[in-house]
Amino acid sequence: MPVSLCAMHCLVVDDETRLTDLVVRYLTECGHTAEGRHDGPSGLAAARDPRVDAVLLDVMLPGLDGVEVCRTLRGEGIDVPVILLTARGAVSERVAGLDAGADDYVVKPFAMEELVARLRAISRRRPDVAGRLQVGDLVLDPEQQRVWRGDTELDLSRREFDVLRVLMENAGRVVSRVRLLDGVWDGETDLRSNAIDVHVSKVRAKVDRPFGRTTITTLRGRGYRLETGA
Repeated sequence: MPVSLCAMHCLVVDDETRLTDLVVRYLTECGHTAEGRHDGPSGLAAARDPRVDAVLLDVMLPGLDGVEVCRTLRGEGIDVPVILLTARGAVSERVAGLDAGADDYVVKPFAMEELVARLRAISRRRPDVAGRLQVGDLVLDPEQQRVWRGDTELDLSRREFDVLRVLMENAGRVVSRVRLLDGVWDGETDLRSNAIDVHVSKVRAKVDRPFGRTTITTLRGRGYRLETGA
């Protein structure tokens, strides 16, 4: 069985289509989301997406090699963790990749368990990755104050963002009005006010309605819940 770790969205860039598909499938079985690219330019473009938590990057790529992709990302200030996948055994070549800004490397052929272990190690070193919240295809980045539903970035006000954050932090559990009041309004709004209901409704209108979802439910007399299976 695959070993699970905290959910990440991984980008796999390798010109070996079969290997890319195998890694993507294995990571998905581990509870992550993953996508594949097969050349340097498309891999570089995909790695710029702030939702990517880690990049598994082959050194030998058409169009732009993996070392140069990594160097370009670092030059642009993009600090996404990068693990190089290389068939090259020379120490000097591995050092070149690390000097370009890679966090780690794995020599081909590799065991999937080893690859996941390297991802676990990176996630421990990068607490900001673990801080991202994800429920299904709904992703919230507290640091960047950004939210996505699938491939669509959502435009939420600061207060709407905070309402969704509290609901996602407690996904699957009932969140009372008092809990939302403390977590979002810091006690400044009277519970008799309809401000809480109005803001939850606004969040639902942006997060659920355009996508035909019923993620956020209202439990009369109890509060609200963000469903994990919706």
